[in-house]
Amino acid sequence: MRGSTTDPHAPAGHRRTAGAVASAALLLPLLGAAPSSAQDTPAGMRSAFAAASAQYHVPRSVLLGVSYLQSRWDTHGGAPSVAGGYGPMHLTDARTAIAAEAAHRSEGADDARGDQARPVLLPTTQVPADAQLPARLTTLTRAATLTGLPAERMRTDPAANIAGGAALLAAAQQHLGEPLSADPADWYGAVAEFSGADDTATAAAYANDVFAVLREGEQRITDTGESVRLAAEPDLAPDTAQLGRAGLRAADADGTECPRTASCEWIPAPYAQFGDNDYGNHDLADRPGSQRIRYIVIHDTEGRWDGVLKLVQDPTYVSWNYTVRSTDGLIAQHVKAKDVAWHAGNWYVNAASVGIEHEGFLASSDAWYTEAMYRSSARLVRYLAGKYGIPLDRQHILGHDNVPGPTSSYIPGMHTDPGPYWDWRHYFELLGRPFHATAGPKGGLVTILPDYAANQPPYTGCATAGEPCAAHGSSEVRLYSAPDESAPLIRDIGLHPKGGDSTIDVNDVGSRASTGQRYAVADRDGDWTAIWYLGQEAWFRNPKKQPTAVNASGFVVTPREGLTDIRVYGRAYPEKEAYPEGVPVQSVSALPYRLPAGQRYAIGGVVPGEYYYSTTFTTDSHRVVTGKDLYYEIQFGHRVAFVRAADVRVVPSAS
Repeated sequence: MRGSTTDPHAPAGHRRTAGAVASAALLLPLLGAAPSSAQDTPAGMRSAFAAASAQYHVPRSVLLGVSYLQSRWDTHGGAPSVAGGYGPMHLTDARTAIAAEAAHRSEGADDARGDQARPVLLPTTQVPADAQLPARLTTLTRAATLTGLPAERMRTDPAANIAGGAALLAAAQQHLGEPLSADPADWYGAVAEFSGADDTATAAAYANDVFAVLREGEQRITDTGESVRLAAEPDLAPDTAQLGRAGLRAADADGTECPRTASCEWIPAPYAQFGDNDYGNHDLADRPGSQRIRYIVIHDTEGRWDGVLKLVQDPTYVSWNYTVRSTDGLIAQHVKAKDVAWHAGNWYVNAASVGIEHEGFLASSDAWYTEAMYRSSARLVRYLAGKYGIPLDRQHILGHDNVPGPTSSYIPGMHTDPGPYWDWRHYFELLGRPFHATAGPKGGLVTILPDYAANQPPYTGCATAGEPCAAHGSSEVRLYSAPDESAPLIRDIGLHPKGGDSTIDVNDVGSRASTGQRYAVADRDGDWTAIWYLGQEAWFRNPKKQPTAVNASGFVVTPREGLTDIRVYGRAYPEKEAYPEGVPVQSVSALPYRLPAGQRYAIGGVVPGEYYYSTTFTTDSHRVVTGKDLYYEIQFGHRVAFVRAADVRVVPSAS
């Protein structure tokens, strides 16, 4: 979806010891007084973790492990996450977090189904503004009470924030009747409770992730420039039985399609008939038996968890298959993978994809995603990719902003999430498919791969139209018409059909290439590399000392001999002769772009012309129409596109 220009930040086997009760009693005065040592903690993160560990008798490694899963030890300059969480411990103060940001897909011209054979479905749901905040969104307030430190300080001072997190962990340990042990294995239950999850499965999945970090170890440079290291403890075996005393509910996982290592809950999107023979909010199907699932589409919600769940449960609204929660990585499934959710704005892609929403806001550069959500989402994507044979690459794991407009008229209104602040590099590392060079300089392709934190192209329009966004790491590089940052940006005639130029607005994808995308090399000039993009030669900075792309090789398409250019399509529909009686022929509408002779574009795969006819509530008339024409999916611009196989030659990129 398109980012809002409003401010989203406004208002195993270790035994219990006999000392458990005594240790818990010792904690009471400890939590009741303002901790002078936290007040005097040096600014360094390592010192802050050590001081908080000593103050609250929480093992330093446990503090580091929890903090890594929440923020990867980053401070984010005191800015809140998408769930209203602050600082390295992600302490939440989200009194306004559940608010009425129902802008998710509420624009009147929006058509998440993306099928001109059926009228646009407009939403009617209104999210109540007085929704109560769950406990998982008010942990900073509780931490302030436990420590005696001001809440405002915990939002902005990393040391105070870490002290607050330690106090919460110690209080959780006391609640479970466990000792303030120096052994991290004794803290499994407290870590699970720290997640804020109200069900056992989610709390366990969160704690398992933390202890996986403890076993494997981690080291990284934080956003304050400090090196933080957590030594590996490969033999660590936590006391998982502690979780049984936390009093959490059992999640309704029946019927969910999720990996065993993730926490999943079934919150169904309703398939219901209403009005004048209308229905919503998805279509029943029989995938993969009827047609292959080829894509997974990554979205952000542009709304908070509770409000978004109300929307997907409205039969007059639209749908997606899964939503992932920011605070703890809980996955809610809404639509079975066999059925077709209405999420991508392109019916061809909808019919061949699974859509996953992530609690977040694309236009809020500092509304960061938690590591818990990234990891949970990556587990889900690995599971789905394995089950349905979906390649783990950027040609098949698409952002919503990579989905093409099905026709020319759709292009300006296509969504732009998850946007430039989604960390594709880290995400694919979690998927077990990290991007890296696969060829030498003459491989003929490049994979876009900037250093996320160091790559900070300017954007506008995050909070106010035309106003600069805060400097922030980005997955995207900007494209110019010449090897010069003062040169005009690449023009996108589909996005700006009236002749307007591309901009650096956070929602304008007309002149950007994203991490993991592969393009054919057109030229090189010193620190600059040119790629073929939207039928043009597009330049981006790629200095040797801080490269933003690596070399690759593969297969590319180019117009066949005798053609000066060829047409490009936003959907791979069958030829008219393929449609049986009773199924209206769908036009194979070309987009306004052309692919000129001599240019090359990286192939994502070959697909048949295919159309899922589904315009009625009852399924007796539903049909999958498959033609004889084949198409190649290509990386054409920021979005993918399709070309007819009959129009192109396939050649090695290095030739």
